[in-house]
Amino acid sequence: MKKTSTRLADGRELIYYDLRDDVVRDAVDRRPLEPTVTSSEIRRDVLLGDAVAVASHRQGRTYHPPADQCPLCPTRGDRLSEIPDSSYDVVVFENRFPSLAGDSGRCEVVCFTSDHDSSFADLDEEQARLVLDAWTDRTSELSHLPSVEQVFCFENRGAEIGVTLGHPHGQIYAYPFTTPRTALMLRSLAAHKEATGGENLFDSVLEDELSGERIVLETEHWAAFVPYAAHWPYEVHLYPKRRVPDLLGLDEAARTEFPQVYLELLRRFDRIFGEGEPPTPYIAAWHQAPFGQLEEFEGVTRDDFALHLELFTIRRTSGKLKFLAGSESGMNVFINDVPPERAAERLREVASS
Repeated sequence: MKKTSTRLADGRELIYYDLRDDVVRDAVDRRPLEPTVTSSEIRRDVLLGDAVAVASHRQGRTYHPPADQCPLCPTRGDRLSEIPDSSYDVVVFENRFPSLAGDSGRCEVVCFTSDHDSSFADLDEEQARLVLDAWTDRTSELSHLPSVEQVFCFENRGAEIGVTLGHPHGQIYAYPFTTPRTALMLRSLAAHKEATGGENLFDSVLEDELSGERIVLETEHWAAFVPYAAHWPYEVHLYPKRRVPDLLGLDEAARTEFPQVYLELLRRFDRIFGEGEPPTPYIAAWHQAPFGQLEEFEGVTRDDFALHLELFTIRRTSGKLKFLAGSESGMNVFINDVPPERAAERLREVASS
C-alpha cells in the first residue's frame, strides 16, 4: 500500500491509498474554494447522560446530485470534484460538512472505489483489503489527535438509510468522548467480569454463538452470527476469533482472510430478499475500544474489549422497511419481526454456490 497525503483548495486533508507503489499523486485541486468554516458543538444531555452534536452548517451539504455531478468521482477535465486526480484506488478526505470538527472531533469520507456504479460487494479481494488497510491507518492516525477518544469506521448504503451520495463510500467519525453504545458494552463487560471472577463477556458470547444455531459463516479466523437478541430484522455480527481491541490489533492472517468473509456477507445481504429486489440498504459499523481512559468502567482495560463489525438492514421483508416508531424511538425498546434463528437460516440459504 502506498499512502500520499495532500491538501484540497480549502485546506482539508486528502489521502490517496494505492495498490501500486509507483503511482504519483500530484494533481492540484483547481476549485475556487474558501476555507471551510464549521460550527460543530457537543452538548450533553444531563438526563440521559449522552451527547448530541449540533452542526447547523450541515444544512447546506450536497444532496442527491445527478451522477455526472457526483463529488466523489475523480476529476475529469473541467468536471471538478473532491478528488483532484483523474483516477484513484481508495481515497480518504476530511468531510466538507462535518458533524464533528476541531475540539469536537473529526469526520472523514472514505471512497471505496472510483467506480460510481459499483458497491462494496462488487470489489475484488485486493481492493477490499486496501479499504481495510485504510480504515486501520486512519484509526491509528486519528487516535493520536488530542481531541479524539474513539474512532468509528462505518458505511451507510441506500437511500432508505438516508444516504445523500450514491457513490460507494463510508465515513469515519473521531469522537471526543466514548460513545453511549460503547459505554453500555463496557459496563456490561465490567459487570460480567466481576460476577464471574474475571471471565470476558465477549469471549463468552462468541463461544456460545459458535456452538449454536445462529452461525451464518465461520472460517479459520472469523465468525459471523445473528445475535441472540438481534435488534434488526437481518443483523449479523462479525468477530475475529482472536480477541483484539481495535483494527490495529488484527494479525496478518485475519487481515488476509477478512475480504473473503466480508464480501461474502455483503453479497448474501443482497440476495436475502430474492431476485429482482433493489440492493439491500444496510449499515456496517466497526466497534473499537476507546483510546481514552476507562476508569469509570472498574476493572476493564482496552484489551478486554473485542473488535467486531455489526451489519444490519432496515428492510424486514420484500418491499417493506423496519421503521423506528414509538417503542424504539421513544423508549429504545426494539421489537424485531424476524426471529434471529430464522434470519440466520435465511442468510445460510443464500450462500454463494
